[in-house]
Amino acid sequence: MSDLSVRVTQAFQERFAAPPTFVVQAPGRVNLIGEHTDYNDGFVLPMAINRAVWIALQPRADREVHIHSLDFAETAVFALDQLLKETDHWIEYVKGVAWALQADGFQLQGWEGVMAANIPQGAGLSSSAALEMATARAFTAVTGQLWDAPRMALLGQKAENAWVGVNCGIMDQMISAAGQAGHALLIDCRTLNTKPAPLPPGTAVIVLDTNTRRGLVDSAYNERRAQCEEAAKFFGVPSLRDVSITDFLASEDGLTPLIHRRARHVITENIRVLNAISAMQNGDPHLLGTLMNESHVSLRDDFAVSSHELNVMAELAQAQPGCYGARMTGGGFGGCAVALVAAETAVTFAQAMTQAYQQATDLTPVVYLCQPSAGASVISTL
Repeated sequence: MSDLSVRVTQAFQERFAAPPTFVVQAPGRVNLIGEHTDYNDGFVLPMAINRAVWIALQPRADREVHIHSLDFAETAVFALDQLLKETDHWIEYVKGVAWALQADGFQLQGWEGVMAANIPQGAGLSSSAALEMATARAFTAVTGQLWDAPRMALLGQKAENAWVGVNCGIMDQMISAAGQAGHALLIDCRTLNTKPAPLPPGTAVIVLDTNTRRGLVDSAYNERRAQCEEAAKFFGVPSLRDVSITDFLASEDGLTPLIHRRARHVITENIRVLNAISAMQNGDPHLLGTLMNESHVSLRDDFAVSSHELNVMAELAQAQPGCYGARMTGGGFGGCAVALVAAETAVTFAQAMTQAYQQATDLTPVVYLCQPSAGASVISTL
């Protein structure tokens, strides 16, 4: 049982003088490769990590949701029959999921609970999708409905797109809903078909938080999405997923230089993801690392979503003994990089990176050794 599971359970018992009926969790994620391909109907290769949102809860007799956040030390309340978007507040993610579930025909029931998380916010580890999927898990638990990971992921995405106002793709919700312990997950973002992929033997995944942040709503994320849609329209296809590298090279002269670079990133990144799954299935960390390095260059130069700190972090990591490859991960403009390293060097790698990055930037990074973990789940029931 995780420390956070114990913490929310104890806090629930103190608040409600009874043990919770359910304890649910949904993990954050780190994307090994396949960035900004998800909203282009492409391929991604994330893994759920051992950092999550936890909720201890019990059903209510009415149709209200009462949730106390230990992290923010505040309680939020809303009624399922009076869902209104109010302020930019963490409760809007919970409300948005309730709205999306009800719009899709789910008969919801009220509940009350205590929530805590250990996913750093704004770091590109998908704290918002984890909150959405933990919320969906809570609603399905109190009503006894079966967990349908792709459906819940789509509804979480709908909540973030239409309620919160972030035009995210499906990857974050999908890996949080469907992750498999011990594996990364190849996700086809058009069909939502998945394929588990084990890490190459003797490797470890390390997340390197630059200690810089960005807000997706206010960032250039939506602009990048529009640029990709413009490129797809030029090629006469539904999305850049449908453009082969051969077709791209044959027609690239008709694109403006900016749109050309954006399209090139997405098309080549899809190829890198498919090569990465082969590398993992073949237990080849060298090829996987090389592909991660190439992905960072493409994100930095063609898609222009990296930052000075992310570039420093990736370059320092790539130079460390035992590192197969490193790249920025997440939406970009700040947040985290991810590195694939030889497992026996993980501790020394983390120590060296903390010192090297601090010397280079005067910022103190946070370094996480991440375990591939299970997706959203009910941990215990009365």
